[in-house]
Amino acid sequence: MRTLILVFGLAATAAAGAPSLERIKLPPGFAIEVFAENVDNARSMALGEKGTLFVGTRNAGKVYAIRHDGTRATQVMTIASGLNMPNGVAVRDGALYVAEVGKVLRYDAIESSLAKPPQPKVVYDRFPTERHHGWKFIRFGPDGWLYVPVGAPCNICEREAPYASITRLKPAGAAPSGTGSETWAMEVYARGVRNSVGFDWHPRTGELWFTDNGRDMMGDEVPPDEINHAPKANMHFGYPYCHAGDVADPEFGAQRKCAEFAAPARKLGAHVASLGMRFYTGSMFPAEYRERIFVAEHGSWNRSRKSGYRVMVGKVEGGKVTDYAVFAEGFLDAASDKAWGRPVDVLVMPDGALLVSDDEADAIYRISYRPGSAPR
Repeated sequence: MRTLILVFGLAATAAAGAPSLERIKLPPGFAIEVFAENVDNARSMALGEKGTLFVGTRNAGKVYAIRHDGTRATQVMTIASGLNMPNGVAVRDGALYVAEVGKVLRYDAIESSLAKPPQPKVVYDRFPTERHHGWKFIRFGPDGWLYVPVGAPCNICEREAPYASITRLKPAGAAPSGTGSETWAMEVYARGVRNSVGFDWHPRTGELWFTDNGRDMMGDEVPPDEINHAPKANMHFGYPYCHAGDVADPEFGAQRKCAEFAAPARKLGAHVASLGMRFYTGSMFPAEYRERIFVAEHGSWNRSRKSGYRVMVGKVEGGKVTDYAVFAEGFLDAASDKAWGRPVDVLVMPDGALLVSDDEADAIYRISYRPGSAPR
């Protein structure tokens, strides 16, 4: 059982044998503190138009609404429960969209009815129902479409789209009378994507960038996870034939050549489980962080020594990610090879602070920049 406590004025996570937030290392001038505690299995995050933070879960089956004062939560409310892996949350025109394994739900006028949420409307219910890589990260793109990835239902297998893809949905008509659902059109935007659990659009170009988790059972160092760049529709990123641009799959690689597919914008560490990512669009951090990508590496599960368990930052140049480096680490104790925290998603707040969700410590952290403060 975990509790969150205050130590010397700083929020810290306490658990049996686990380090506190004082163990987190950040660049000079940055500080980390608990934004919300006791948020069971906190995963993807979305900010409402009135400032409410919505948080999805994978294993808990719940969706939370968090009221806050900008620096710390004042109330954590469960607004939905009993759902099927409701990882993805997004907000548009006052409505909250929630992605389950096989469908997307919509809760209208949600911030006006947090105490008594409305019954959800079914937006789309024709996604595959396999739970293996079935949880979804969702976001609205600058084109107005709702982007919804569909993971491969396996470690490695050959299945037709919409498996192993990023799809997108757009309203296409009125709901059939009495059904309570709507008619939305679905199309496949990107193919050969094993399992993306995070993406964002460049704030100036409007082009899509996304993380992708590489396959398992090829060893500690192969294949790398990826950050990919999809400036147009119908690109193919290689799965299941080729991984990370140049690693032929031992089972399916003979069928197609790696040269047929889009190479990654950045190869990441193998099995680091790169999940949520955002371009930094705030003004709190120093100017060099503007438009850089922050990536939450959830951490490996099938490696002889753990890797990941940190937040990374990278610079985007010429369609590639350069200067990719550690931003926040300390969730994993290298000596014992045990992790007390697992970053899942990142979100830039209106004041420029960066939120980080953690589904292992059941918390959300706030990283801020305080010029002149001591290095952490």
